[in-house]
Amino acid sequence: VRSGWINVKYGHLARLRHTHLNECGHPVPDASGVRGAERIMEIARSAGQDDLLLCLISGGASALMVAPAEPITLEEKQATTKLLLASGANIHEINAVRKHLSSVKGGQLARLAYPATVLSLLLSDVIGDDLDVIGSGPTAPDRSTFAAAKAVLEKYELFERVPPAVRERIRSGARGEISETPKAGDRVF
Repeated sequence: VRSGWINVKYGHLARLRHTHLNECGHPVPDASGVRGAERIMEIARSAGQDDLLLCLISGGASALMVAPAEPITLEEKQATTKLLLASGANIHEINAVRKHLSSVKGGQLARLAYPATVLSLLLSDVIGDDLDVIGSGPTAPDRSTFAAAKAVLEKYELFERVPPAVRERIRSGARGEISETPKAGDRVF
């Protein structure tokens, strides 16, 4: 192990030799989570064809590793997260939205690391243990779509309540104007 970075909830530190632990907000993401996600993304981008990127992903990673897709801000992501958490939506529905507002979730960490080999160890808190839902599946093929994320927001009457940038990204993605998250069969997997 040359280096590493792990985003953890506040109060969950330990001494590690080569890996930095970064405390972050959960269940609502915070700026520390953004800084940590940026560092994790840098590590993935710097991995080469002969490198092994080891990822430990557990429940909570959806909030702890936050990288809002432009032009969405952290504050808009926080507002959307709060609305989703209060809506009654299940974790599959919440994470379908989260993945499509992110630059790292929904297989996008694997995309950043390509062509390195990515090995993910997953600790599930999701009924059914769906790989693309655990931590919003940063290294797994994403089965959800922008259209599905839009449907979730509409189902819970949130589409008109989320920030305008969130609404526009979801709408643009559902129209095919924004690239989808990587799906099964993509070369990054």
